[in-house]
Amino acid sequence: MIKSIAHASFLVADVKQSLEFYCGVLQIPLNTGRPDFPFDGAWLDLGDSGQQLHLMQLPNPDSAEGRPKHGGKDKHVALVVDDLEALAQRLENAGITLSRSKSGRPAFFCRDPDGNALEFAENFIPVKS
Repeated sequence: MIKSIAHASFLVADVKQSLEFYCGVLQIPLNTGRPDFPFDGAWLDLGDSGQQLHLMQLPNPDSAEGRPKHGGKDKHVALVVDDLEALAQRLENAGITLSRSKSGRPAFFCRDPDGNALEFAENFIPVKS
């Protein structure tokens, strides 16, 4: 049985620029234990759960062109945060465009410097089948 997600990964063009966004603006801690791979990248720790976000500086076969303006209509990673509005303010102060959830729930989407979509919500309630 699958128990959780260990990590999600994004392809990025410039790790330094990505770290300015992820570590600087989003304040996600950098994990310094990343092995020495033959390509640049970074591991970021998501809370105390052991889950991570991996950034890999590799050629991206998926163009950022033509993606939907609203990140909820694109492939994305959803992250749970402590204070949604404080994060929204920090992103807006950094010049990052936000798109509020179209469902009316308290959540928003943005894109990283490479066009990868991220969703943020304070409380994520999974839909039960």
